[in-house]
Amino acid sequence: MPPDRSTPAANAATAAVAPLPAADDGKLIGIELLRFASAVAVLVFHFQHFAFVGGSQPHFVPANQPFYPALRLFYTYGFYGVQVFWCISGFIFFWKYGNVVAQRRLGGYKFFILRFSRLYPLHLATLLIVAAMQGAYFARNAAYFVYPTNDAVHFVLQLFMASNWAGQNPESFNGPIWSISIEVLVYCVFFLGLRYLSASAAVVGGIAAASALILFLKISAHPLFSCMMYFYLGCLTAILYSRVKDAPRLRAAVNIAALAAIAAVIGLQFLVAIKPIYFLLVLSPALIFLCVNHIPATKITSGLLVAAGNMTYSSYLLHVPIQLTAATLATYMHWQIPIYSRGFFLIFLAGTLLLSFYCFKFFEMPAQTYLRRRLK
Repeated sequence: MPPDRSTPAANAATAAVAPLPAADDGKLIGIELLRFASAVAVLVFHFQHFAFVGGSQPHFVPANQPFYPALRLFYTYGFYGVQVFWCISGFIFFWKYGNVVAQRRLGGYKFFILRFSRLYPLHLATLLIVAAMQGAYFARNAAYFVYPTNDAVHFVLQLFMASNWAGQNPESFNGPIWSISIEVLVYCVFFLGLRYLSASAAVVGGIAAASALILFLKISAHPLFSCMMYFYLGCLTAILYSRVKDAPRLRAAVNIAALAAIAAVIGLQFLVAIKPIYFLLVLSPALIFLCVNHIPATKITSGLLVAAGNMTYSSYLLHVPIQLTAATLATYMHWQIPIYSRGFFLIFLAGTLLLSFYCFKFFEMPAQTYLRRRLK
């Protein structure tokens, strides 16, 4: 999900870890906006957690949630921000790592350290916080908050980011980590495929198509194949972008095709009910291509959008601990959470994003730098 921001055995790694050159940064800045929008969609979708008492939502009326008419799509379909994240990750990973891994200028250990140092510190911190807070919540309510399976086995699985490797496991501890757990497996497929097969469009497209067939033919419902399908669709989008970015006519043609595809699936939605999985297969790569092409990098937009993109992983892993802490305090203080209050909604959203900004700056990046220095 989150991209790296980070030396001969470290020259190869530098190419993969360091930020893109200024020109490429300018071209790709728009993807940060899409990352941020996907993160906000998940936050809005999970706002309903505040209606939980233990594992149920007594008397909850979804349509009464704050700003419901304006945010109805997010309240209803915000969960699918995860699939958009997977597609964005594929684009970013192929853009940054595709050639250096395929040309064997970045080894497996270095690749592992890059991902481990980026993902694990915040995951471990939030896991420990949630485990402690769930204990406090259970002591008062004789039930766990939202995610019910908080035992030693699932704690160990979460400790190794393996909570959903076996498939649709019961939800436990910091629930949203399930998608990262699956994406970690795709990172392995991605690295091995590039290193031992190739970075060609044929191979990348073949993996995407095989994953889609496994899903659509119902050979397996394991979320790994859904993640691979979207991730490799993002990789294909990166290949397409790299081929047309310096060819104005081709780029314009792809822009028109992307807009037409979006218009077509939206129009069809008024005639027939399109499953979100099909809708997003068109919408996600089209939006990625359009955002990368049409959101220019200025001093203002670069600063704002990079900051917004940096908050996405933090906000994804922090919002449930924030909600759990609030629910636990409310239980002990005999306070009813104002689930339908617009002010409370704005406080939750703004507070989560603000905390995420400072978490990235003062925890995620220092921890990442420390681990990369120690493990290099």
